[in-house]
Order: sequence, then structure tokens, then C-alpha cells
Amino acid sequence: MSNELKTKLYDVLSGKSEVRNGEAIQAITNYLRQSQETSTDTKGTKLFKEQEKQRLELFITRNELWIENIDFTKYVSEGAEQKVYLKDSTSVLKLNDSIYYECWIDYFYNLLLHNYFFEDTAYKLIGFTKENNQLFAVVEQNFVEMTQATDLNLVKDFLLSNGFESIKNNDYVNNNIGIIIEDLHDENVLTRDSLLYFIDTVFFIKDKFWEKDKTTTNNG
Repeated sequence: MSNELKTKLYDVLSGKSEVRNGEAIQAITNYLRQSQETSTDTKGTKLFKEQEKQRLELFITRNELWIENIDFTKYVSEGAEQKVYLKDSTSVLKLNDSIYYECWIDYFYNLLLHNYFFEDTAYKLIGFTKENNQLFAVVEQNFVEMTQATDLNLVKDFLLSNGFESIKNNDYVNNNIGIIIEDLHDENVLTRDSLLYFIDTVFFIKDKFWEKDKTTTNNG
């Protein structure tokens, strides 16, 4: 079962299969992945991410993805990784600068993984903006109004039933696949009418996940 899920996730990240709101995100990840193949810099370095940002901004300009009309007066909240603004009564805009990730492509992989596992709160990438020369991805997400406090034990039980085990605090890992989900506290998982809604997830991909890539290459 874990191999089947891993194959599905691999196909989503590589753009071979669809996921909700995934078309624009997959187009960008494909572009950045091709750029990585020609890069001579080491992933994880400041120079690598800066050059990746330059390539990403070129893609944004070519595809007219700059957003100039965000209403910053509708500010809701912010954390270390993103700022949240109310778009209307049913959705919010989230601005993320990928600070949690070594490179932008890992942030976009995070969006795709979230959309696969949590379709009811799937992110829709609508464009990009800049503030003080800092690049932000702008994603739209359904607004979830909580009706009761979230029981983190229920979050844990739900993730355990889906192959994720607790590693510390509110972080979980699926070692069979090679996927980590972090920061699932009660502000990032809301409860509405006794149902859990994962509104903010931080996915990380372990090296083990990409072992399929080597297998595919050897078989191809």
C-alpha cells in the first residue's frame, strides 16, 4: 500500500498525474526542476536559492503572474512563514516567501502534497508579489470558520491511521514513503462541525522518497 501511495505522490510531484488546483504549481515545478538540472550551484546554499529566485521571476514575468491588486487592509494574521489576508467571505489569500525551505521548488512540492492529502483546503496558486524586494507566492484557500477547539489527540489518531507517526511535538513522519509533516498545532488544524481541516501544513521530503527516481531511471 505504501509503495502505491508513493508512486501516486511521485507522479503528482513530477506532473504526470493531476491533483486539485495543481496545474499552475506543476508547471512551475517542472520549469524549476529543468533549471536545477543545468545549475552548477549546490542546493541549500544562499547563492542557489538566489539564482533560483531569479529564474522563477523570469518565469513569472513571461507568464504574467505578477499580482498588483492585493488589498493589504484586509490583514488577518501572520507567522514566520506567511501572511494571511481575507479575500472575501469564503476565501483567504496567503503570502509565503518559502522561508522554511532550502529552495522554492520544495515549497511548491509542499503545496502539491497538501492538495493531495487535504483536498477540502487545497491551495490555488494565483500569482506572485514582491515587498521590499522579497518575493512572495500568493495562494488562495477556502476560509474555514472553526466551531470548536481542536483536539490534538484526534489529529494524531487521524495521521496514525494514514501511516504517519508522531516524532516530536506536532510533527509527524511516514517513514515508508519518506514524507514529514510539521507544525500541526491547533491553529493550523481547525475543527468545524467535528471535522478536522488542515489549513496550514509544512511538508518536507526525505531523500528516501526520491529513490523511485533512481529506480525509474534504471528501468528506463
